[in-house]
Amino acid sequence: MSAFDVAHWRRSTFDIYRQVRAEPDHVKAHALWASARREMLLNHPASPVKPEDRGNPGIGGVADYDASFRFVAGLDSDVPALTRDVQTGTDGVVPFERLGIVRLEGIGELDVWRLTTYGGGIFVPMRDTTAGRSSYGAGRYLLDTIKGADLGGDAGGLVIDLNFAYNPSCAYDEAWACPLPGPGNRLDVDVPVGEQYGG
Repeated sequence: MSAFDVAHWRRSTFDIYRQVRAEPDHVKAHALWASARREMLLNHPASPVKPEDRGNPGIGGVADYDASFRFVAGLDSDVPALTRDVQTGTDGVVPFERLGIVRLEGIGELDVWRLTTYGGGIFVPMRDTTAGRSSYGAGRYLLDTIKGADLGGDAGGLVIDLNFAYNPSCAYDEAWACPLPGPGNRLDVDVPVGEQYGG
């Protein structure tokens, strides 16, 4: 893949999430996202899915929308400072600092991270008890705003919609090494929504 392929993937991702934020009907927004993401995974030259795996019917499969997994959660920043330096295969060491915690009723708590190097960005990964069964074993991403995955809101009410949980690139190609959920981003419940694992 070329640098221009990657740039187009990023532009496309930003545009998809812009449309999601603009659509007031959450079910329609989710359907738009699921369809567009699957199309990119299967056909885009910068897709992390290996060409030989693109015939797998499970690639890009997403569970039906369930409104009970959508939250608008205030950020609790009154928590101890915490940093993480994550070694990746493609981006070197990626440093994060914890901005705070969001509490999702009936689900649990998730750390919200800020990328502290070039570009900044908010990052919220998640690993739930479906990992290794119906979802990717190492976890999924909810938000990664530096790469366009942004559902909206702010510190007073951040949109955390678990229906939009998606697999990191390393789920599809071991050549990628992705920042994965640490202890503060692991949930002790099933989250049966979002992108499933067809690998």
